[in-house]
Amino acid sequence: MHTFGLKTQILSGEGSLEYIETLNVNSVCIVTDMTMIKIGALARIAKVLDKASIKYRIFDSVEADPSLDTVRKGLNHIIENKPDALIAVGGGSVIDAAKAIMFFCIKTKEELVHKSEIHKPLFIAIPTTSGTGSEVTSFSVITDYSTSTKIPLTDPLMLPDIAILDAGFTLSVPPFVTADTGMDVITHALEAYVSNSAGSFSDVYAEKALDLALKNLITAYENGSDVKARQNMHDASCMAGIAFTNAGLGINHSLAHAIGGRFKISHGRANAILMPHIISFNSGLLDETTEIYGAKYDQIAKKLGLNLATREERVIAFIELIKKLNEVMGIQSSFRAYGINENDFIKVISEMADSALGDICTGSNPKKATKFDLEKILKLAFQ
Repeated sequence: MHTFGLKTQILSGEGSLEYIETLNVNSVCIVTDMTMIKIGALARIAKVLDKASIKYRIFDSVEADPSLDTVRKGLNHIIENKPDALIAVGGGSVIDAAKAIMFFCIKTKEELVHKSEIHKPLFIAIPTTSGTGSEVTSFSVITDYSTSTKIPLTDPLMLPDIAILDAGFTLSVPPFVTADTGMDVITHALEAYVSNSAGSFSDVYAEKALDLALKNLITAYENGSDVKARQNMHDASCMAGIAFTNAGLGINHSLAHAIGGRFKISHGRANAILMPHIISFNSGLLDETTEIYGAKYDQIAKKLGLNLATREERVIAFIELIKKLNEVMGIQSSFRAYGINENDFIKVISEMADSALGDICTGSNPKKATKFDLEKILKLAFQ
């Protein structure tokens, strides 16, 4: 049996931000970061709130890879201000932080009063990058810097009620961020598509997300002011989020979480470097079992017109396409290329493999991976 849920109301395209004016709320807590203030994104939202006479307070302390400490501060902020709605404005880090704040807010209240007495603020997510799909997922990743550990969280409480997809918020995103987040979209869609929990409904969203991303990412990377390409990437990110929140992810993300917790490399870029090796492992190329494991990768290759003679050749061609995509956008093929010291990397390979094995994403990987397998992939990706 497969289950599929889509609970978030999605508004996409020009004019979607104005929907906020119709909300029956009196006070709002805005979770964001200083970048959103500097580039004027917050001013756009403040204008709409002012027009609707909705009061708002701002929590702007979210950093990249938000910490447990930031979540605690945000929790204090929302408990003190008691808003009717929580609006997250920013990239994946901001939305992840807002989700964790919402989660712990409700859990804290449950310790004090009966659930029937708890009012959950309306949760609105406004992504300003096209990558995480966080606006339609019940997942969040928070970093415990005391142990250099990424903590993936999942709970229905963290699912936004409304997602506003306005590409106008993404026009100032620089090319390297477009590349990183765009490869995250592709990783989300691909992992959801091959997941052992995938079904017909999640496949539809994963396939469309891949189609849009592969057709529009380079255009958005090379011409950031192309609104059509930006909106298509925004929509692709959301669709990939819908796919993986229903089907799960896999070891591409598990390993990226482990590496991101140890070394300063963006999540999307880590995914991009790992992806060719993950496809090789999952499809059976590394142990010559493509006829058993490679079917769904083969389906994607065929949809892309990679009509070669054998499944193995088609999967290899798909891997080469991913490598070429990385190359065009300046993403290096190894972790070594980003200045990570080899001894430092080798020293923590065992710990990273253990972390990935215990990651929430690993359970839905299409092929069972051992610690030895994960260590081997890490070594291949470092070279």
